[in-house]
Amino acid sequence: MQKLFSYGTLQYKKVQIKTFGRELKGKKDKLIRYKIYMIKNQKVISSSGESEHPIIEYTGNKKDLVEGVLFKIDNNELLKADLYEVKEYKRIEVVFVSGEKGWVYVKS
Repeated sequence: MQKLFSYGTLQYKKVQIKTFGRELKGKKDKLIRYKIYMIKNQKVISSSGESEHPIIEYTGNKKDLVEGVLFKIDNNELLKADLYEVKEYKRIEVVFVSGEKGWVYVKS
């Protein structure tokens, strides 16, 4: 199993069902030293219905904090998440406030 942190549209039930074919289970977690910004991308707009989407970037500042949900997914679902995300995002492995290690999409 893999762990994938979502701070945006992958938390939406309709996006999960469209992307993974099921509703994901997860728990709240946080990521420090990152900050959220908003972007526009037509592909993601058509999937989520939202006109802007969050993207995070490393700041190094301990005061910057991103809240989200850490989901358990399988390897195939992780590849599906890669296909869902657009060119502005890249996937990296990080350690969360909980001490758990997992994947997150950050600004490319």
